[in-house]
Amino acid sequence: MNLIHAVILGIVEGITEFLPVSSTGHLNIVEKLLGYQIDSVGMTAFTAVIQVGAIIAAIIYFWKDIVRIATAWVSGLGNISKRNHPDYTLGWGIIIGSIPVAVVGLVFKDFIETTSRSLWIIAGALIVWSGVMWMADRRKSLTKSMNDVGIVDALIIGCFQALAPVFPGISRSGATISAGLFRGFDRVTATRLSFYMGIPALVAAGVLEAITGAADISATVGWVPTLVATVVSGVVAYASIAWLLRFVSSNKFTSFIVYRVVIGVLIMISVGAGLVTA
Repeated sequence: MNLIHAVILGIVEGITEFLPVSSTGHLNIVEKLLGYQIDSVGMTAFTAVIQVGAIIAAIIYFWKDIVRIATAWVSGLGNISKRNHPDYTLGWGIIIGSIPVAVVGLVFKDFIETTSRSLWIIAGALIVWSGVMWMADRRKSLTKSMNDVGIVDALIIGCFQALAPVFPGISRSGATISAGLFRGFDRVTATRLSFYMGIPALVAAGVLEAITGAADISATVGWVPTLVATVVSGVVAYASIAWLLRFVSSNKFTSFIVYRVVIGVLIMISVGAGLVTA
């Protein structure tokens, strides 16, 4: 991979990782347009590894929150009187909510790395999940805040998150935000929960691919382009996070829903017309 392509893919990853539009779907589309075989072991590992840049950006952006939650969780483990603190419950929620995606990732690893990367599946998931997002976004009682997060809420959000790697077009953030809205959380809280839930899952996936796919990346994409794309994705993702939180504070997700449908239809038309292979 040349460095120009690496920068382009890093930008795509950074912009889309936390927006509810499917980063993996967009990466697969752009990789395909650039002439790469998206289901090859090298590109699969590359796609997972460069997500680490975006996750590092999220860790930096939410560092104070992470420290606060971790401190409350550790304090609660050693002191029963501190277990009624909302951050103690949230800490357990993030841990428990991360289990479903880990299980699904391991059980369906082969399917996720091959069949699920079909542009037909990506396009279909983009369109179908847009309907789910539309229903979630139009709930009237979105009043729950971060202090109201319970274990059941986190587990349900985690189960929704587990759908994303199997059907890339769903979007991890789209799935988790939708689940948060269905549970009655306001849009900002649902979005922040999406970030919190995504950090453990994406760090684990990226590190695992970096270890198990190191040789494949070396033999195909190359580590220099991979590292360049990772750094670029981190820089762009930081700006994307800040923008998204401001946006959802005063807007519904309608624009993202419309965008998803349009992109999904365009992909189907392109594949159906033979302009690009699935």
